[in-house]
Amino acid sequence: MFQDRRDAGRRLADVVKSRSFEHAVVLALPRGGVPVAAEIARATGAPLDLVMVRKLGTPGQPELAMGAVARSGEAADIVLNDDVVRLLDISQREIDEVKERELAEIEAREKRYLAGRRRTGIAGRTAIVVDDGVATGATTCAALRAVRRAGPERLILAVPVAPPEAMDRLRAEADEVIALDQPYGMGAIGLYYRDFRQTSDDEVMTLLDELAEDAGD
Repeated sequence: MFQDRRDAGRRLADVVKSRSFEHAVVLALPRGGVPVAAEIARATGAPLDLVMVRKLGTPGQPELAMGAVARSGEAADIVLNDDVVRLLDISQREIDEVKERELAEIEAREKRYLAGRRRTGIAGRTAIVVDDGVATGATTCAALRAVRRAGPERLILAVPVAPPEAMDRLRAEADEVIALDQPYGMGAIGLYYRDFRQTSDDEVMTLLDELAEDAGD
């Protein structure tokens, strides 16, 4: 049980730091992954940046995920939950409509979080992708594929908690995966935190500012 995302980040940072990854950049999935990633960036001295990803909700049931879309630069990567798509007989047109809507939201969040900030290059570096936990793995998979397109030398996934079946899937996407807790029958990510209140946009931007100051920007 983690006290909150920062506590999870500090515990995860101990493991990441012990790996001695060289020339690293820490990439958080906003919003909940940012407080976790910030602790890793502080502990390792690596810059903090974001990888933008959004869940694709099913038509008429937006809370039910049919997949996820992520963008790194101009390239977009989509990962579908094929079982959900088949079960609900979701058409390609419907998928494309939801994808375009979520890409527009990604663009809006990029402007909100990153306007005027210097981005960190990923090519040739060790990219450490961080979230506050993994559920089905579709969102994380899309994020990893988007980061892979940017040409890192190594791609690492680091999360506080994830189910074993999702980790098995994600090992095919990353060069190394780190999860502090891998419970069977996991349930919701929030069950593993005493405080799992929603991370705000203001908190995201404050942490980005703090880490930029620490890096001397």
